[in-house]
Amino acid sequence: MSRADTAGAVRPVSRLWTFGLLRSELTTTFRRWRTLALLAVLAGVPVLVGIAVKIETGDGSSAGGGGGGGPAFISQITNNGLFLVFTALAATLPFFLPMAIGVVAGDAIAGESNAGTLRYLLVAPAGRSRLLLTKYATVVIFCLVATLVVAVSALTVGALLFPLGDLTTISGTRISFAEGLGRALLIALAVAASLIGVAALGLFVSTLTGSGIAAMATTVGLLITVQILDQIPQLHALQPYFFSHYWLSFADLMREPVYWDELAKNLGLQALYAAVFGSAAWARFTTKDITA
Repeated sequence: MSRADTAGAVRPVSRLWTFGLLRSELTTTFRRWRTLALLAVLAGVPVLVGIAVKIETGDGSSAGGGGGGGPAFISQITNNGLFLVFTALAATLPFFLPMAIGVVAGDAIAGESNAGTLRYLLVAPAGRSRLLLTKYATVVIFCLVATLVVAVSALTVGALLFPLGDLTTISGTRISFAEGLGRALLIALAVAASLIGVAALGLFVSTLTGSGIAAMATTVGLLITVQILDQIPQLHALQPYFFSHYWLSFADLMREPVYWDELAKNLGLQALYAAVFGSAAWARFTTKDITA
């Protein structure tokens, strides 16, 4: 058999191994009690918001909030339960969602090292680069799943507690319920994409330490610090470069026509953070001495 034939025979096995490794990582991640608890908390936020709005508006008064985007969607929930999806995503994006991503990403490498299983993973024909890429893909998939859990929970609660139907966009135009569902899906995808920078940051921190708890705490601490800095007026020149600065730009998907400027800036910024911290994680992990 020629060398070319040998390479061709090995390549499918390599791809199968990659798929098997990803499937194993996903199974391990989503079977952890910690992961399930995080998803349960995320699913519970829309329930609490929906019940609170229902109680507040039980006497016929309107819910809090003003005109505009983001959390102001709460003022529209009593008219259409679909707005609970937008409100829940706006409520969880600043803290709950990134905290959950930070916990999973921070534990990705450091947790394996702390448990003494990292060396055994590298003994298998995975390679450090492939293992790191698989870990990052797992965290990105968790970003999507966590966001969809919030959206589906909010849609279910909104349908149970409030009327559904055609809805009014931020621009004042009317769109059908089907189109509103489509925009809700787009918003959920935009929110999930807003977290890929956090995922890369957490993965990089995870390569710096052998303690999963330390990596998770550091990642969550950095998330909180950046968001505090993003609220300080004196730092306005730096704020457009913080990964959280354009997070609530998803509200522009509820305009007619859609405003794409800040959405594009957000996606570009997340891609930049993913590239920078992903490269840093790769550089660190591929040169790191694995002792556990």
